Amino acid sequence: MLDSIVADMGWSSELEQAKIIEDWPVFVGEATAEHTTVIGIRDGVLEIQCDSTTWATELRRLRAEMLTRLLTEYPDAEIRDLRFRAPGAPSWRHGPRVVRGRGPRDTYG
Repeated sequence: MLDSIVADMGWSSELEQAKIIEDWPVFVGEATAEHTTVIGIRDGVLEIQCDSTTWATELRRLRAEMLTRLLTEYPDAEIRDLRFRAPGAPSWRHGPRVVRGRGPRDTYG
């Protein structure tokens, strides 16, 4: 009965996506899961934060294989792509608006 309600409400893809996030350590293995965190799923793109540039680069290399496995094991999730993010450098940006120029460092003007 629950399966029919899920299908009628159109929740099957959301539930499958939640299952991917929950099963991430099993899907990639414990060693990889220690260095990665699923940020979320936006517009069919599974976004993963890596704790180093090395891990992000290696997982980008394995992207096609991982995507094929995802499509096979979670067909209703509607995942189209994987995005691996490396840790970024500190930024002076602290909001949605940006002013051109040197910003807070331009004090000798």
